[in-house]
Amino acid sequence: MTLSAGRLVNRLPVLARQAVTTFLCLAVLVLATPPAWAGSTVVVATYEGVINPVTAEYLHDALNFAETAGAQALVVRLDTPGGLDTSMRLIIKDVTSAAIPVVVYVSPSGGRAASAGVFITLAAHVAAMAPGTNIGAAHPVAMGGGEMDKTMKEKVENDSVAYIKSLAEQRGRNVAWAEDAVRKSVSVTEKEALKLKIIDLIAEDLNSLLDSLDGRRVTIGTGTIELKTKGAPLSEFPMGWRLELLKALSDPNIAYILMTIGTIGILAELYNPGAILPGIVGAISLILAFYSFQSLPINYAGVLLLLLGVVFFILEVTVTSYGLLALGGVASMILGSLMLVKAEAPFLQISWAVILPVVTLAGGFSLLIVGMGIRAMRRPPVTGREGMVGLVGVAKTPLAPQGTILVHGELWDAISEAPLQPGDQVEVTRIDGLKLSVKPLSKK
Repeated sequence: MTLSAGRLVNRLPVLARQAVTTFLCLAVLVLATPPAWAGSTVVVATYEGVINPVTAEYLHDALNFAETAGAQALVVRLDTPGGLDTSMRLIIKDVTSAAIPVVVYVSPSGGRAASAGVFITLAAHVAAMAPGTNIGAAHPVAMGGGEMDKTMKEKVENDSVAYIKSLAEQRGRNVAWAEDAVRKSVSVTEKEALKLKIIDLIAEDLNSLLDSLDGRRVTIGTGTIELKTKGAPLSEFPMGWRLELLKALSDPNIAYILMTIGTIGILAELYNPGAILPGIVGAISLILAFYSFQSLPINYAGVLLLLLGVVFFILEVTVTSYGLLALGGVASMILGSLMLVKAEAPFLQISWAVILPVVTLAGGFSLLIVGMGIRAMRRPPVTGREGMVGLVGVAKTPLAPQGTILVHGELWDAISEAPLQPGDQVEVTRIDGLKLSVKPLSKK
C-alpha cells in the first residue's frame, strides 16, 4: 500500500514527533543502563619519587576520578624513598575514607616503600609488592634542621609509632614489625613481608595482581565488598603536565639552581638597567624557587649565604681585592649549598654533582655579566651633546677666534683657542648651545 503525496505531507509532523519520541526513549534507556565497565574497571595511578604536596594532590585526584567513574578499585603503583609527614597524612586520610578499595602495589622490581611509603602501604585496604622490592626504614628524621634533642626525638618517635600501630591494627597487619620499622628502621624484602603478614600478596605485574585480587573481600567505610577484578579493564590516571612540572620543581636540586639563576638575573639587571632579559628570567626563577621551598625544609641561613656569595662575585668586578672576594664568594656559596636544605634524608640533600658546576658557573657568569655592565657604564658617550666632545673636524673658514668648521658632516659655528686657517684639523673640547669650542689638533 502506498500513500499519496498529499497525505504523506500531512503526516510528516506526526512522523517527526514519533521519531523524536522514539529517540528520547532510547537515549533514556542508554543513560539509565550503566556501561559494561562500570563497577568492574580498575583505575591505576603510578607515582615514583618523594612524597610531597604534589603526591597528595595527584593521589587525591586519582581517587576522586575512580570514585566518580564507578571503578571498583584504585591501584596505586608506588616507588618512594619517603617524604614529608604532612603530605603522607593527607594521603592516608584519603585512603581510609575512600568509598572504594585502595590497593598499594610497590613496584616495579627494584622499587621500594621506605619511610612515609611504609605508612601509606600499611594504610591501604590491600597491600602488594612486586618481586625484587623492599619495604621498611620508617624512622622519622629531623626536618627542621640539625639534630633533635632527646626529648623532642622521643616525642616524634612515639607519635610515629602510635600512628603506624593504629594503621597496622586497622588493617590486621603485623603491629610489632610496624613498630620496629619506626624505632629500629628495619627493612624487609617482599617475601619476608608476606611471611610476616606486612602485605597481603606478591604479584609480578598488574595482570597477576588483578587475578590475585579476584574474589577477595575488602572492608571499607560503607561495608564489605567482593572484588571482581579478573580480566577487568585497566584505566590509567596520568599525572598531567601541571603536576609533572610541580613535581620537578619540588626537587631540591632544581630549587637550588632556580634560586641561583634568579639571584644572578636580578643583580645583573640592577647593575645593567635596561637589559630587561636578565630581570625577567631572574624574577621568574626566584618565584619558582620560592614555590619549591614551600615543600622543602629550608634553612634561611643557607639562602643568605648563597646571596652573599653572588654579591661577593659582583664586588670582585668593582673592588680591587686581588681575588679575595671571589674566594669568599666560592666559600659562601658552597657553605650555603650545604646548609640550604635542613634534612638528614639523602633524597632531600643537594647533590655535589649539582653544587660544584653551579658555583663555578655562577661565579663566571656573575663576573662576565656584571663586568660587561660596568664597562658599558664607564664607556664615554657616543651620541647626543656629550658625544660631540673629542670629535675631529676641519676648519672651513679662518678662525680668529670665531669661524665655521665641518664636524661629522655638519657645519658648526666654532670658537678656537688659537688662530686657524681653512683646512686645519681641529678637536672639539666643549659645546655651548649651538657653538663649539675647539683647539688645533696637535700634529705628531
